[in-house]
Amino acid sequence: MTEATSAPIQSVLDELIEDFDLLGDWEGRIEYVIELGKTLSPLPEEARIEANKVPGCAAQVWLNTRREDGLLFFDADSDSALSKGNIALLLRLYSGRTPQEILGFDAKAALDRLGLPSALTVQRANGLNNMVGLIRQAALDAAG
Repeated sequence: MTEATSAPIQSVLDELIEDFDLLGDWEGRIEYVIELGKTLSPLPEEARIEANKVPGCAAQVWLNTRREDGLLFFDADSDSALSKGNIALLLRLYSGRTPQEILGFDAKAALDRLGLPSALTVQRANGLNNMVGLIRQAALDAAG
């Protein structure tokens, strides 16, 4: 079971921004994102199903959603180190949150502030946007 995140989503973003700013160049930032991916728990085989695949990604990415006590938790994995890092970054922001917190957070502005989409290829940036879209859809489904 994943623990709920106690820090407000904006505080987690501020921490990520600080980390990114300290790293400076994009080579260091991409390496940091890849390192984030290494922190993900292994995704169970039963969650590696077609219904959990994120469409439009350069690599295979799986995103599994669980609801516990009114909170949404996400588990994910990818066969690409960079995609795995991207989804790990999103999980730091979103996992363990209420649907309302997720829907009230401007992911596009947050990712733009980190500068992440501009550092990725078009296909990887689209995949990142699709990951956010699935997380938001899960929140909409849970809220509705």
